Amino acid sequence: MTLTVSQPQWSLTEKLPPVVFCQLSHLGLISVTGEQGRSFIHGQVTTDISSLTDDQWRWGAHCDPKGKMLASFRTFSHQEALLLLMPKETLALDLPQLQKYAVFSKAELVDDSANWLLLGVTGLDAANWMSQHFGELSPSLTTVPGGVILRDGERFILAIKKEAQAELLAKIEQPIYDYSVWQAEEIAAGLPNIYARHQGQFVPQMCNLQAVDGISFTKGCYMGQETVARMKYRGGNKRALYIAKGTASHALRQDAQLEMQMEEGEGYRRAGSILESVQRDGQLLLTAVLPNDTAMSAKLRVAGDEASELSLVPLPYSLDEEE
Repeated sequence: MTLTVSQPQWSLTEKLPPVVFCQLSHLGLISVTGEQGRSFIHGQVTTDISSLTDDQWRWGAHCDPKGKMLASFRTFSHQEALLLLMPKETLALDLPQLQKYAVFSKAELVDDSANWLLLGVTGLDAANWMSQHFGELSPSLTTVPGGVILRDGERFILAIKKEAQAELLAKIEQPIYDYSVWQAEEIAAGLPNIYARHQGQFVPQMCNLQAVDGISFTKGCYMGQETVARMKYRGGNKRALYIAKGTASHALRQDAQLEMQMEEGEGYRRAGSILESVQRDGQLLLTAVLPNDTAMSAKLRVAGDEASELSLVPLPYSLDEEE
């Protein structure tokens, strides 16, 4: 049985069906194996790999020596492999960077994307559908025949090996949407997905990685740790990830920037970079990295699109760090 992705009509301003399935074809998986595989990754990324159990997944980031993110990812284990889930375009650039250092360890890193089917399940009845077909699910990660289920609140990522694909697809009777629906959900959740165009631009805290438990400040050394720690303990960070929604009259370019209105009648000035976006029928939803003192009442627009209008949406989590 093959996966057929339909193109059901959906809108950013209308409710989706109670259960929505999305093919996550924009995401890929790095597989890390070998005697020193986990310890090697532990020494490269912001999250604590050594304490990650088989029933957990976590956010993390791989940084360059200056502490700027080369990739953000969800990480989890399946059988003997540690897996890093991230956008395919980011994976293509980040994997060689990791492999460059892995030659000194007993670790093998490969692009394993072709061997997995990735589906997102969301909607008001998603949890009910999942429990009906897979039984009781762990709060974080559940191992199922042929793969795993990552739970993120009331949303789920099914990561299933290709050999178990037919059994999974036989359970799904509804249309399967493309990944833009899932992206809209990720944006609304304020999640720090890094794409290739933003590699080497942002320290993890600029994308709120600390707010989704993607940074350990107690683990050992890793690439870029000095900068990440300085941002926390010396207050050097001046930017944060925000959610914005509104309208646009033009198709958004990949390199699009946001502008912010200054004092009434004084025009606009550059505000920051768009991280991830979904555009449907003139409606626009996005995450952007802006100055972290940006007021929620700020009026924004897309640079080059004077007819666009955007307003900020409250984050679903707190940025206040515990001492």
